[in-house]
Amino acid sequence: MSAPRWPSTLWIVRHGESAGNVARDEAHARGAERIELSARDVDIALSPRGKTQARLLGEWFAARNADDRPEILLASPYARAQDTARVFRDSRGTAGNEPICIDERLREKEFGILDGLTTSGIASVFPEQAEFRRILGKFYHRPPGGESWCDVIFRLRSLIDTITLHYAERRVMIVAHQVVVLCLRYIIENLSEEEILAIDREGDVANCSVTEYRFDPGSGREGKLVLESYNVVTHLEESSPSTVTAESDAAAGVRG
Repeated sequence: MSAPRWPSTLWIVRHGESAGNVARDEAHARGAERIELSARDVDIALSPRGKTQARLLGEWFAARNADDRPEILLASPYARAQDTARVFRDSRGTAGNEPICIDERLREKEFGILDGLTTSGIASVFPEQAEFRRILGKFYHRPPGGESWCDVIFRLRSLIDTITLHYAERRVMIVAHQVVVLCLRYIIENLSEEEILAIDREGDVANCSVTEYRFDPGSGREGKLVLESYNVVTHLEESSPSTVTAESDAAAGVRG
């Protein structure tokens, strides 16, 4: 059998609750068409609760043996993902003071002209896009200036190639966004559109939740990553149920 080309362990984490998540909930509660934010999506920071979530995640990993903590930290360039990775590391979630490797391919799905609009806002301002999305579905619908799930998958396939090339047999953690978590599952598990959308319908990816894969040399012809757990929030529930948050990407500008 050839040497493993996969990481020994791969953790995929959604960032902690952001100020954008909070603003989106407030916009929906008011029935507003737009989410009120003054910063670019890439610059949206963690909310106070999001920082707490990241700290709890780091402390949860810190209680493990050093050989069951990340050696490599990869993060989306978005501030909320970088901040989550930094708080996680500073809470001793890694075995050492690991650098945070920023990779643009992990960025949030781009919403184009729909960015910042709520579901009702899309229907009001761009009714034709709402209809296109209904017909095509979220997997294939690409708003002008934005991305479909397929577009996100395309860039993530390149990311996976980089990980297998540089981080074989290492312990790797990725900190990114809800759609990235789901699209990575689609790639790693060789899922169909129907299968990944069914997983999406079961519930949102929680903020600071952990999805874990372990390399199994006995799976497949040359071994492969096998899903151990998905969307785990034990570290948050043990502290307080109020620290568990999961905002949907039903709106274009979810900033997830």
